[in-house]
Amino acid sequence: MRPRYFTKRYETAAQVASAARHHAWLAEHARPLRLPALTVIGPTTLTYEWIDGRPARTEDLPALAGLLGDAHGAAWTSDLRPAALNTPHRFRDGIVFGDYIGPRQTALRRRLEQGYLLDHVALHAMLTLLEKTAEGPTAFYKDSNPRNFIITEVGDVYTVDTDDLTLAPMGYDLAKLIATLVLTHGPLPAPAIDSALHAYNKAAERHDPRLGTTDRERLDDFLALHAVLTAPYAGRNGYHDSWTARPCLRGSA
Repeated sequence: MRPRYFTKRYETAAQVASAARHHAWLAEHARPLRLPALTVIGPTTLTYEWIDGRPARTEDLPALAGLLGDAHGAAWTSDLRPAALNTPHRFRDGIVFGDYIGPRQTALRRRLEQGYLLDHVALHAMLTLLEKTAEGPTAFYKDSNPRNFIITEVGDVYTVDTDDLTLAPMGYDLAKLIATLVLTHGPLPAPAIDSALHAYNKAAERHDPRLGTTDRERLDDFLALHAVLTAPYAGRNGYHDSWTARPCLRGSA
């Protein structure tokens, strides 16, 4: 069969360079993730091998949670151990990851301007929650939503759309996956979320016991943040469902 490829276009050469370096960093330091091969780097394009498959569904959550825990553990062991959540981090190869706090403070303030937060009291509550979660070992955040995983007929999982990486606490990207699965397919039962968290922690702690300590309260804090941060996308980009309870959001009790 003739190989197939996918070409992604960017506005600037700087965006091309950043996306290519993030792909290379994941390939080296988060090896549990299977990435499509990057075959050609152009002035304003990147060309990848084409992967046939489907996006993630709710039944894939336990396996994907374990994959994320394994990848986060590997990256911490390999290159993220000295990174701090509250400052951008420059790695040995020159790659810079944005910090956890700054971009999300900006996004939360923007949600108030957009009308997705009730008032400045609600904004203060979310900013306080953000500060509360900025502790513990550092992982990477790659926006783990269902469309960013491709599952082949034989069950191989490929991770795609890795252009923009930031620092984040352990468990934060798992919460993004859970949140967007809910937005895409509807509510998940509590035992399914607990099982996913267990799979994530078990995989992460194989790299170091300190990495498998995300508890349900902390995961719920991350989910509360994602509820606000993803609010503008409900009803768009394949997110057909909505959160049944979003504290501090417009229209919530």
